[in-house]
Amino acid sequence: MKALGIAATGMLAQQTNVDVISNNIANANTTGFKSSRAAFQDLIYETVKRGGATTSDQGTSRPTGVDIGLGVQTAGTIRLNTQGGLLATKNQLDMAIDGRGYFTINLPDGSLAYTRDGAFQLSAEGTIVNLQGYELSPGISVPDNTVNIDVSDQGTVTAFIENDPDPVELGQITMTTFTNDAGLRALGDNLLQSTASSGDPIQANPGDPGVGIIRQGFLENSNVDIIQQITALISAQRAYEMNSKTIETADQMMSAANQIK
Repeated sequence: MKALGIAATGMLAQQTNVDVISNNIANANTTGFKSSRAAFQDLIYETVKRGGATTSDQGTSRPTGVDIGLGVQTAGTIRLNTQGGLLATKNQLDMAIDGRGYFTINLPDGSLAYTRDGAFQLSAEGTIVNLQGYELSPGISVPDNTVNIDVSDQGTVTAFIENDPDPVELGQITMTTFTNDAGLRALGDNLLQSTASSGDPIQANPGDPGVGIIRQGFLENSNVDIIQQITALISAQRAYEMNSKTIETADQMMSAANQIK
C-alpha cells in the first residue's frame, strides 16, 4: 500500500504552502513587498499496465494503461509582481515606483541588489542610502545647507541650497528591469539579486518605454491581499487535514488486514 507515502508528500506540500502564505501575511505591511505562491507538480508514476499492450491473439489492445501516481512535490515559489498601492508620506526622500522597475543598491561587498522599497535617507556623508545604510546606485550626494530636494517623475534629482534661488542638479536615478522578474532571488531586507533565471539587468531611466516613473513623497505598499491569503490558508488547512485522514484510513485498512486469521 503506497497511500501512506503518497499522503505524506501531500502533507509536506501543504506545509510548504502554509509557510509561504504565512510569510505573505507577515509582510502585509512591508514596503514594496511582493506576495508569493507555492507551485506544485505531481511526482513520477508507477506503470502497472501499459496502454496499447496487446490483450488477445486477435490483435486487440488495451485502450488505457494503469498508472499509479506517487504523490506531489513543490516545484517552486512564484513571486507575484503586481503593483502595490501608493501611500503618501510627504517625506521628500521617500520614492515609489509607479510601474515596472527596481531601484539599484550598492551592497558593502561591491555587488548590486535591487528593491522596490524607496524609503531612503541621508547618510552622515550626505549620500542617499536605504534603511540598511546601503548606497543608492548611481550614488547621489546632497550638499550641506540643502533646504529642499526635488525628484522628478523621470528621476532627475535637484536641490535648493540655502539662499540660492536656482536649483542645483545632483544626479539621475535610474531604473533596472529584468526579463523574468520572478527569477530574482530574495536576499531579505527588501532586497533582490539577479540570477541566471531572471536574465541580465537592463538599465533605463524612469519613464522610458516599459519602465515606471518615480513618485516622490510616496511609498509602495505590499501587494498582499489579506482576504485572499486567509482564503488560501483555509484551503491549505483543509487539504492538509484530508491528507492526514488518508493516512489514518490507510492505517486502519492495514490494521484490518493484519487481524485477518
